[in-house]
Amino acid sequence: MKKLFVTLLAAASLTAVQAQESPKEEDYFKILKVTAPEGTLLEVGGLTVLPDGSLGVATRRGDIWIVENPTSRKPYFRKFASGLHEVLGLTSRDGALYCAQRGELTKLVDTNKDGKADVFETVYAWPLSGHYHEYSFGPKIAPDGSFFVTGNVAFGDEEWWRGESRVPWRGWTMNITENGTMQPWATGMRSPCGLGIYDGQLFYADNQGDWMGSGGIVHVKKGGFVGHPAGLRWSNQPNSPVKLTPEQFYAKIDERRRRDENGRSIKPENIVNETPTLLYTMKDQFPTADFQTPAVWLPHGILGISNSEILEIPQGSFGPFAGQLLVGDQGMSKISRVFMEKVNGEYQGGAIEFRNGFRSGVLRMAWAKDGSLFVGETNRGWGSAGEANEGLQRLAWNGNVPFEMLAVKAMPDGFEVEFTKPVDRKSAEDIASYRVESFLYKYHSVYGSPTVNKEALPIKGVKVSADGLKARLIVDNLRKYYIHQLTLDGVRGVEGSYSLVHPIAYYTLNNIPDGQKLTMSEVSTKNSALAPAATPAAAPATGKKATPTKKITTGASTLGGKPKLVEGQAVTMAKAPTYSEIKGLLTRHTCAACHQADKRQVGPAFADVAKRKYTNDQIVELIYNPKPQNWPDYATEMPPMPQVPKADALKIAAWINSLAATKSESATEPKP
Repeated sequence: MKKLFVTLLAAASLTAVQAQESPKEEDYFKILKVTAPEGTLLEVGGLTVLPDGSLGVATRRGDIWIVENPTSRKPYFRKFASGLHEVLGLTSRDGALYCAQRGELTKLVDTNKDGKADVFETVYAWPLSGHYHEYSFGPKIAPDGSFFVTGNVAFGDEEWWRGESRVPWRGWTMNITENGTMQPWATGMRSPCGLGIYDGQLFYADNQGDWMGSGGIVHVKKGGFVGHPAGLRWSNQPNSPVKLTPEQFYAKIDERRRRDENGRSIKPENIVNETPTLLYTMKDQFPTADFQTPAVWLPHGILGISNSEILEIPQGSFGPFAGQLLVGDQGMSKISRVFMEKVNGEYQGGAIEFRNGFRSGVLRMAWAKDGSLFVGETNRGWGSAGEANEGLQRLAWNGNVPFEMLAVKAMPDGFEVEFTKPVDRKSAEDIASYRVESFLYKYHSVYGSPTVNKEALPIKGVKVSADGLKARLIVDNLRKYYIHQLTLDGVRGVEGSYSLVHPIAYYTLNNIPDGQKLTMSEVSTKNSALAPAATPAAAPATGKKATPTKKITTGASTLGGKPKLVEGQAVTMAKAPTYSEIKGLLTRHTCAACHQADKRQVGPAFADVAKRKYTNDQIVELIYNPKPQNWPDYATEMPPMPQVPKADALKIAAWINSLAATKSESATEPKP
């Protein structure tokens, strides 16, 4: 009897383990506080770790702090310098600090060893027009010891939506030597906040805007042009390595400058049913220009809206992910992970979510001596998912390896997915466990872009390696230069039958490699989704034909008045959808990139929209044609979203209005 009891108890324990929820990112990577002195505002613009392990922190307010024992419970903050102009980058070398201010690269030295900078040396100064958007980022130290610095574009006066390079080298990357010599390096940048050195090469991350359909990581070659035309204004300068002129560029593509009958500029808008121009097609339009497309796209609203620092993971930090890249995002307060490879001499690779939930917008990152990651944050005037205006936090790995996609690699006939832990063979050999889609963004002067040319790609077979650590997919209709979304929500791990912590990867296929293709005899073609459906029970024999059920729908508000019913379609809004029902739409249509349920972010909270008492149809119309004048306190205007299907827009509108109708219920909903 005792033996039977023990057996039953063990079986029950096993069932409980198998039934428990799969671990999440926070179960492996914990966000820790770095305690600053009371009253210290750390709107972090730059981070660097010094040789002794101290942390240098630069702020947008113009201060530089040295934090001693930064990983301890009580770090000591010492002000090293102040009075600088919006520092948005910091590095150290040979006992000196270097930072990018608005108008110069500055060297700071403590010559008398009193703990404060007493020498402020201008290494190189660049012109300024005085426009608020002329931020400067960097520096990053190149392998040869020189510095890379980037400059934001300004915006037009009347055409406030259009990026402008009013003074030389705005929208450019500059290469600066220690002795103050500057060489323009490349142009086409819009808001190049993210810089990083990988494989001895410079990469940068931009964010969505005009000419930038989405953020991404770009390999910045000398003489390269990466897409935004504002900086081409200075390509005629004697020291410019870029030879493409504005006249050549605009002869090939319409910049959509239009005026109304009163002579006022008309803001260009997205056109729904147009044949879009795509960024990669410009390579053929300008064969003599080094037109560079992203090595890895970071889909807007999913892997960020304002991509920032690019940082390689060193050996000994974050376990199996060493050698890969982390990319911050200021707007969504998150970090993504990027893995790259070279195919036909060109960088390409994939991106996947890594860690969400930081207290403010992630702008800068730096590795601590103990292998944890310092994360510097800010959001004043920029908006972020994190509620705080500033922050300095630390991300620490607990040593346990999560079940994740370690990397995705391109194959001649599809993709190979490598895992951090072995997969359950039954789930991994089932085609139904995978989905692959491809899509891209428009290349136009409109602010941002919807996804376009989206296609589901057939999966013909899958081969799982003997050790269970790799799955190779045969995928039809691969498209060069497109983003390929790989969704592995059906794959389970051997351990605990867990699902992947992050089941979706986005691979940018700049080149399809040569090599051996799989034969169909090598792969599993099992597809449980094609299993025969159960036969429905026979209807009672009444001698009468069954009357088909009439399905109805409504586009009217469900919160007041009698809805108008239309025959022939399904009921979509008998009641307002819940957050769990609407969450996927908010992500798919990038609503969650700028809005949250109950707090201000880039745009107003959905609850604040609900207070305006719009009808559902009015909200749908505002999705398609926003009225920014209704929200004068928000710096970033919402672009028109005509690509959102009306059925989806109505569901979103109904949920928004439910926040006002049932305040207590909305308070218990998870935050998007």
